Amino acid sequence: MAFLIEFWRFLKVRKKFWLLPMLVMLVLFGGLIVLAQGSAIAPFIYTLF
Repeated sequence: MAFLIEFWRFLKVRKKFWLLPMLVMLVLFGGLIVLAQGSAIAPFIYTLF
């Protein structure tokens, strides 16, 4: 949790808010990959790409 607070402070001080959407997309794709590893919905996710 401390990492998120420090990252938010970095974004605020350095005015680098354009990094936030990229970070969100990376987290979403990472979560999608983790879910696709061993689930029954994996074939449906693979057809999207």
